[in-house]
Amino acid sequence: MANVLVPELAVRSCTTSKRFYCDVLGFTCEYERAEEGFAYLSRDGAEIMLDQVDMGRTFDDGYGPDSYPFGRGVNLQIEVSDILDLAEALQRADIALYLELEDKWYRNAAQEHGNRQFIVADPDGYLLRFYQSLGVRSVIKPQKSVT
Repeated sequence: MANVLVPELAVRSCTTSKRFYCDVLGFTCEYERAEEGFAYLSRDGAEIMLDQVDMGRTFDDGYGPDSYPFGRGVNLQIEVSDILDLAEALQRADIALYLELEDKWYRNAAQEHGNRQFIVADPDGYLLRFYQSLGVRSVIKPQKSVT
């Protein structure tokens, strides 16, 4: 547990969310405070906290989610070592993907960074973008046509 940024997600049921993250997505519960509806999870260096709304300490002064889906406008990118195994685990659990598995290249100056990725929504609607790196390649510049 050494990440400098660990998101804490407000959830409707810590038990339901923990089951999804651990049993389906392969996270490990590092510790929990069941009486507060709290769990700290990790997977391959990624860390996330779950905090059940209306249990324990609640940020209920207008900052908490008020309707499904929670986390509108945000998706969390999580690197995994085998994206195909994870996609198959979701299929076995009959959980639909929000964005189907794709290969996508993102330009950064003269290079492109490739991701094999998909997005799935958790039980509260938080979007999780799982990816496996495809590496880096040079940007291919289109040739100018001479007329």
